[in-house]
This record gives sequence, C-alpha cells and structure tokens, in this order.
Amino acid sequence: MFSEKANTIFQEVIKKYKEIDSVDQEFNNPYDRNSELIEHLLYRKCWIDTVQWAYEDIIRDPNIKPEAALKLKRKIDASNQDRTDTVEYIDSYFLKKYSDVAVKDDATINTESPAWAVDRLSILALKIYHMHLEATRQDASEDHRIACDAKLQVLLEQRKDLSSALDQLLEDISNGEKHMKVYKQMKMYNDDELNPVLRNSK
Repeated sequence: MFSEKANTIFQEVIKKYKEIDSVDQEFNNPYDRNSELIEHLLYRKCWIDTVQWAYEDIIRDPNIKPEAALKLKRKIDASNQDRTDTVEYIDSYFLKKYSDVAVKDDATINTESPAWAVDRLSILALKIYHMHLEATRQDASEDHRIACDAKLQVLLEQRKDLSSALDQLLEDISNGEKHMKVYKQMKMYNDDELNPVLRNSK
C-alpha cells in the first residue's frame, strides 16, 4: 500500500533529523531525484515539515530577540512556500501516473488531492513522534504522561484512518471512479505583483 511506504519514509526522516537535531544541518536526500518513483519527494516533504516544526518551537521562545524573530519568520514563510511547492510536485506525480486512466462518466471529485492527504500524514508523523516523547518523558508528572498517552492513541488511530482513506482514494482514481483534479494554491502574499505591500515597495 502507498500509505505504508509514505509512513515508513516519514519515520525515517524524523529519525535522521533527530541524529543532529538542528535546523541548520545539511539536507541529504538518500533517494534519487531523477527516479520516476516518489520516494525522493516524500522524503523532502517530511524534511521540510520537520525543520518547520523546529522553527515553530524556536519562534515561540518568549525571550527571542525581535531581530531574530523577524529573520526566523522569513524562514518560516520560505518553508511554507517550499512545502506547498513540494505538495504540488507530489500531485504532479500522481497526475502523470494516472494520466491514462479512463475516467468513468459518474466519477466524483474528492475534497482534497492525494498530495494534500500526504501532507497531513507527514504532519501526523511529527505529532505522533513528539506526543510519544511527552507520553514517556520521565521528568513529567504521571498525570501528564497519562494525558499525552491518551492523545497519542487518538493520533495513531487518526493515522490509521487517514492512511486507509488515502489508499482507497488512490485505488478509486486508478479505477476511474474518482476524477483527480488539482488546483494550485496560487498564494498571493509571496508574489511581488499580487501583494500590495511588496508591489509598492518596488
């Protein structure tokens, strides 16, 4: 199943990142970017999410200096754009993979594309990793660990359900029962022609 492959790669990414555990570490993708397989994009997607998770932690430091916070905000903005671009690359992969499928006349359109479900799975992998840390943290109170373990069980069930739904969606697309359509995000705030502040600053 596709979701099993994706979830395995996401766990691989998080484990690798945590070996150094620094937002400044070098990114090395072990999967061939020139391959027609999707592993390269899945690895990159989760790495972006893992670094951004750390960014979001850092920027919430109440003692962070304004200059550092502004610099980090720019990095978060760039990361968000990179994340969106990568999701669209993943959808392009699926569009190409299923381009020869004969779509049935009564095929329906899903509320989200496969890649945005992949995006949610990647974020879930990070939530599960960090909630597990909290559920087993020895310097936390027992009540804290119990509460976090309960949340962890919900996250694990959510991943199971989302994985199943994604696999079903891909099967439906491959059978022509779902019509895959992709709408690009068309974010306006990063565009120096569409964002009035950026346009006026030129």
